[in-house]
This record gives sequence, C-alpha cells and structure tokens, in this order.
Amino acid sequence: MRVEKLLSSALVAGMILSVAPTTMFAAATAVVNGSGTNSYKGTGQIGAVLMNPYGIAPLTAVIKNGGYALTDIKVTVKGKGTNGIDVTYDVSDNKALLHGGIPVWGMYPDYENKIEVSYKKYISSEGKAKAEAVKESYTIYAPPVNTYGPGIRQQRTLPKAEVVIPADKSVKGNFYLMNHLQQVLPNAGQVVWNNPVGGALEWDFESYVWIIDTNGDIRWYLDTSKLRDPYDLRKKGNFMGFDQTKDGALMFGTSQAYHKYDFMGRKIFSRDLPRSYIDFSHHLEETSKGTYLLRAASADYKRVDGKNVRTVRDVIVELDRDGNVVDEWKLMDILDPYRDQNMLAMDQGAVCLNVDASQAGHTKSKEELEDANAPWGDVAGVGAGRNWAHVNSANYDATDDSIIISSRHQSANIKIGRDKKVKWILGSPEGWSGELAKKVLTPVDNRGKKIDCGTSGSKCPGYLNPNGGFDWTWTQHTTYVIPEKSKPGKLRVSSFDNGDSRGMEQPALVSEKYSRAVEYEIDEKAMTVKQVWEFGKERGFEWFSPITSVTEYIPETDSMMVYSATAGLGDVKAFARGETELIPYLHEFKYGTKQSLLEIKFVESGTIGYRALKVNPFVSFK
Repeated sequence: MRVEKLLSSALVAGMILSVAPTTMFAAATAVVNGSGTNSYKGTGQIGAVLMNPYGIAPLTAVIKNGGYALTDIKVTVKGKGTNGIDVTYDVSDNKALLHGGIPVWGMYPDYENKIEVSYKKYISSEGKAKAEAVKESYTIYAPPVNTYGPGIRQQRTLPKAEVVIPADKSVKGNFYLMNHLQQVLPNAGQVVWNNPVGGALEWDFESYVWIIDTNGDIRWYLDTSKLRDPYDLRKKGNFMGFDQTKDGALMFGTSQAYHKYDFMGRKIFSRDLPRSYIDFSHHLEETSKGTYLLRAASADYKRVDGKNVRTVRDVIVELDRDGNVVDEWKLMDILDPYRDQNMLAMDQGAVCLNVDASQAGHTKSKEELEDANAPWGDVAGVGAGRNWAHVNSANYDATDDSIIISSRHQSANIKIGRDKKVKWILGSPEGWSGELAKKVLTPVDNRGKKIDCGTSGSKCPGYLNPNGGFDWTWTQHTTYVIPEKSKPGKLRVSSFDNGDSRGMEQPALVSEKYSRAVEYEIDEKAMTVKQVWEFGKERGFEWFSPITSVTEYIPETDSMMVYSATAGLGDVKAFARGETELIPYLHEFKYGTKQSLLEIKFVESGTIGYRALKVNPFVSFK
C-alpha cells in the first residue's frame, strides 16, 4: 500500500509537469522507472532546463546533458525585438562537464527568451566517433528582477537605462557590470565595533549588482539577498570592489569577507579577511602576479599615544590565491595621517557614502579635526583610528612592483614601492612636509614648461578655466595605471576627479562644482606630471558626482570608460527634499578624444551609484 501511494504521488507529479504549455520548451516531464527513481527529460534532444542553477543568478540556466557527453557547444541568446543584441558564445567541453550541461547566460528578465544551441552529443560508452551533430531552439522564460529594497524613494527594482548616444560598432558588444547601493535599510547597522573602538562597519547597505548590454537592457543580476545576512557579522556589508579575474570569474568583497564566483553564480570561494584586518570596502583586484590587493583597515593598531584602535580605510593587504598574507601597506606609518588641509575644505554633506543633508555646505574646523575627544571610527579626522585617508582604490604597477593608491581625504594619488617608500605624489603640494614634500610631482605643459599653480600650489590654471587646463584631482576615485599607453619612464594613469574641495576651498555657490574624468602622463625620472585628456568640466553641475564613480581605459576597444555615478547628488539638501534625482551617466570615448562611442543615463532609481565595470562573461565558459 505504501509503495502504491508513493508511485501514485510520483505519477501525479509527472502529469502536472507534462501539461505545461507546449510553447515553453524549457518544460520537463518526470519519468518514473521500475526502481522508483526519477529522471527529467526535457522537450529538446537532451535534458531538462534548470533555472538559476546555483541560486544567486536568476537570469541563468543550464540545459542538462541528459546523460550524454557534449562537445563543440555554441549558444546564442537572441536579442529582444528588432534592435536587441544577440549574446553568442562557445562553451568548452570542460565547462559543460562542470555545469552538467549547456550553460545559458544573458537572458532578459520577465521575458520568453529564444535560445539557439548547437552541439555534438554521444553516449560515452560508444565513443566520440558516433557523435551526432545537433541544432535546436529553446524558449525559456526568465523571471523579473527581484530585490529587497527599502520601501521608500525607489521607483523600480533597478535603475532604468536610457540610451542618449547609441553604441558605436566598436563597443556594440560590450557588457557593463553596474554596482549601486541603497542607504536606507531597516535591518542594517545592527553591529558596531566596541572592542575597543573604531572601524567602519556601519556601511551595511542593500547592494544592487547587474549587467547591461549597450542597449541598456538587463542581461544578468546577482541576487545579493542570498549572500547577505544582516544577523551574521561575516555576511554583512556592501558588495563592492568588483573585478574580473584572468580566469573570467568575478571577485568582490563584503566588509569582513571577500568572494569569488563565476558568471553562472557558482561559488569558487568565500573567505573571511585575515584576522589582522577588518572592514573591506571599495577596491579589490587581481594583480598581474596572480595575487589579490584589498583595501581594508587594521583590526588592532597601537597609536604612539598608547591607545589601541581599529583604523579606517588606510591599509592595503596583498593575499595569495590561498588567502595567505603576502604583504601589507600601513598607510598611517607611510604617509602623514595628520595632514588636514584637504579635510578642512571638504563638504561634510557627502563624505563618500556617508550622505548627511544636515551637514551639507559645512566644513570642519581644525579644532574639530584634531579634537582628541572626537568619536573614533568613520568620521573625518586626523590620526589613525579616524577617516584621515579614505583610500578608494589600490592599483598594481607591474613595471616596478609598486601600488598606486587614491586617497580621497588627502585629494592625492600616491605611488608606493614594495619597500614602503613613497615614489611620487600626484596632488596639491599644500600641507606635505619633510621627505613627502619632495615627492610631489611638478605640473608641466605640453612643452615641458612648469605650470604656475599659485602660491599655495592648489589653484592651477584649469581650476576655473571652462576650456580646460591643468588641475589636480580633488576627492578623486579610481586612479589606475594604463600599461598599454605607458612607455618606459612615462607612466599614464586615469582617474575620476570628483571635484569637491577643488582648490582647497568650497565655491560660493554649490552649482559651481564639477567633476572630470582625467588622464595624466607622469615622467617618473623628472618627477613631472602632464595632463593629457579630460572630460566633464563642460557638462557642469548636472554631471557633478560628489562621491564614488570611475574612469578606466578599456584595451579591447581602445576606449576610455567613464561612469559619473552620483550625478544629481551635488545639492544634497535638495536631494533630501526630493527636489532632485540621481541620474548617473555611463560613457565610452574613443581613446584620447571626446568622440562619444556610447552614452547611457540611468533614471528612476533612488539608489546610490558606485561603480561600473566592463566585463566579458564568456571568458568563464572557455
């Protein structure tokens, strides 16, 4: 009787599955054999379609191999409508074995996707000589995007992408990983450091991670709710620092951990930070040596006054592939954590992700910055234990085994060697002293003539000139080496110059602020710097991003990608009143020019734009 009931239940389940609409080729039929085991036969020539096979990438699927060995696999996800972009890629035999069939990537959400596949199949015991070549089509419905959301001031699950300038054919096949954050969450901020004090763990926002094509259409997203647990210290924190590794996978960090997953959502590893470090955010990258650079902080640092503190965004750690510590750069020991000139000029209304309308337009006094009784932790202030450096990128330079950091709160880009000695400082000379003052680069024009930046050195000719001219970067983000454009002794670097504290002051009107994407050439022997390209000043306040953003050279298309990630947040008070909207802009430019190859703006969001990253998902299928 019990066996009969089990068989009866299984047969009913099979009947329910088998009556799915015939247009849905992803449907599968449950088959019960005499031994009572189940298998699932798809409507195609091999196995069933398994949606979201690893649980965190809902727009992916695997067409199971059905027991066959598969080779010579090619997949095309057809573009939506007449102007949709086809996604076509090859799958290696090994990756077919890894995923148990044909991985499908690049489907549109809430849509019946047309999938074309070709492959050779054979029964393993019979050998490849009897392989059968197959071409077939599937229709797979992918679900709508689903996010946690704050329940307020968010008009849609993900920002709406509107194409302003259609993609040039040179970049038409690009895909961009977008990383945004949401400040307001009822389940965040449940842990603060109190042993002894300090740190930056309060950054624990909902993270939005998705990939668009050059039409702005969503082709993938990460279900971060499956990885984030607000009740587990190790699983809290913003998803930040995305980097695509040489094997095609994605790496990123979440406060107390860092992770590596492939584009199908398969976990490669998820590791806690080494015990000496806390509070990862902003930047993680794989170096050309195969090691990993992470921006973190010290879990326990002894100050010269005898106090033990948790530091804030001022340590770079290098790890090997197994998570062992290779090296560290403690910036509070390398730089001057008491240099306060730039912090005195910063608008406290938007100090990176600490957006506070009540502080908009306010700058801190020297007494406030140096107050010994001021709070420890993520507050602008001098000395280890407060946010004196705020490093937002750490990029490896293979030419001399060095790193180049972007320090927002110093408005400086600094190259540091393996010996922990500063090689040069790209930033205003104001406030640097001793040996560090000697490392500040001298700005020169195209003829090599020194540029006069005034008595303080902070107000260069490009400071107010709407038509261009040299300027330093101010509260900048993402300063990266461009090895493909560099020459021996002449290093090219790109940066996103956010522009707050420009000229070591706040302008009379907030609407006078602007941001720039900028590229410099540095003569490391002569210790000079020349500005060779910029964009953004001509777009004015509309394009101004007070925080976050990225400028990065893309070698595959010989283009400069720029993401002004928080355009619209310039007037923080107006934003808080709901009078302005965040409208980030994504650009591609032909290298060395302002010729636009693509421009997309993002509307109806309410999320805080962080970064964009050009990715190639198909490397992970090779």
